[in-house]
Amino acid sequence: MQRNPSSHKGENGKVAVIGGSLHQHGAPLFSALAAEASGVDLIYVCNPLLHHEAAMEQSLNFQVYCFQGNDLSKNDINGILELLATMDSAVIGPGLARTKESLEATINIVSEASCPLVCDATALQPETWKLAQGKTIVLTPHLGELERMGIDQKNLPKLTQGSSITVLVKSETDTVYANGNMQEIKGGNAGLTVGGTGDALAGLIAGLVAQGRAPFDACIMASTIIKRAGSLLSQEFGYSYTTRNVITKIPHLLTTLS
Repeated sequence: MQRNPSSHKGENGKVAVIGGSLHQHGAPLFSALAAEASGVDLIYVCNPLLHHEAAMEQSLNFQVYCFQGNDLSKNDINGILELLATMDSAVIGPGLARTKESLEATINIVSEASCPLVCDATALQPETWKLAQGKTIVLTPHLGELERMGIDQKNLPKLTQGSSITVLVKSETDTVYANGNMQEIKGGNAGLTVGGTGDALAGLIAGLVAQGRAPFDACIMASTIIKRAGSLLSQEFGYSYTTRNVITKIPHLLTTLS
């Protein structure tokens, strides 16, 4: 991706990732690592207190802001919103608990966040579509999450018409919808069913948006890269590759698409 050769630290993207819970530490870290691989300058991770060290150990570039406890709660909302006010984009949802308090905090953050958001996993709730109106938001549901939101995929071209919402429906063939436009992305293989690839996809989208890509283009590029990474890795590992393997392919594949 092109950038100003005279730019300074932070001017080429700042991304926050809000995710994780008592039993899920990896999901937000996959998102953060993928955002880092996209080339952004700074990554901020907001995750459970007990996963503080795990997050710190993943990258020397991560700045870690922990929840006050082991799940997202109302006590974390104000601090996270203050952080998001300084971000170029953020991912919210990977690995977050689905307790009543955590869901309420998640929805509150989606409603009040002032930066572009990528909503994934737990952030995809029946209320999300209404809260996303008028905001720059990417939703990344698989078919089950789309159903949970109460949305029929065939209605997305009409629903996104005149909207700032972009929807990437994850399936064997990914489909991106934005402002009445639609783009299908084919490729990849069944190895991409391994845990974490959706989290990486969300982080990569956020990283591209933070660097100035339009959300529709960022979704197409990110989906294409993840699928191509799966194709490349299957030549060496068959289906026995991991999301960390996928993330390592992002920088090179970005140079082939930029």
